[in-house]
Amino acid sequence: MKPLYTFDETFDSQKIFRTLLEAMSNPGRKLSLASGAEKLYGACPQLLAAAMTLLDSKVSFHVYGSPELEEQIVLLTHAEKEEAQKADYLFVTGASFLEEAFRDAKPGTLADPHLSATLVILCEDGNEEELVLEGPGIKGKETVSLPAEAKKTLQLREARCYEYPAGVDMIYITESGQVFCIPRLVKREDV
Repeated sequence: MKPLYTFDETFDSQKIFRTLLEAMSNPGRKLSLASGAEKLYGACPQLLAAAMTLLDSKVSFHVYGSPELEEQIVLLTHAEKEEAQKADYLFVTGASFLEEAFRDAKPGTLADPHLSATLVILCEDGNEEELVLEGPGIKGKETVSLPAEAKKTLQLREARCYEYPAGVDMIYITESGQVFCIPRLVKREDV
């Protein structure tokens, strides 16, 4: 019997997890998930590779804009579909869903900041803008060139005025499989 995909749920997931951990520890640094995503099929294989690494039956998720991706995530991870306001992970398949995702994302509470949502955002390749980031994981300030969705999400996050330690963490994955992260405590400066 021929498998539907060649993604190894142990080894590929471990490799992607290490990549995501490095990206979260080094905000704005671009790494690659392409080798894992290329082993998957269907809608948004880049986001599916992250989902297969981060989700299991104990967490919930919501997908904006792709019923096919939602179905694949349920089938391959056994994670629970949930309405966006209660979901642990929000998968955003396009820039047109960003405002809705930020409006819906649970920020956690002062007593339980870990109950916040993590946004996993698909970005278009190209159309990059320079951003100056500062915060944990960055020595001083760092100028990075990131897809336009990053600037928009940082503006949306700032507009929400989360009180520390509440907030949301963001994982960005480009169509070509590059990944970078911006944790909740990293701020931007206008260039």
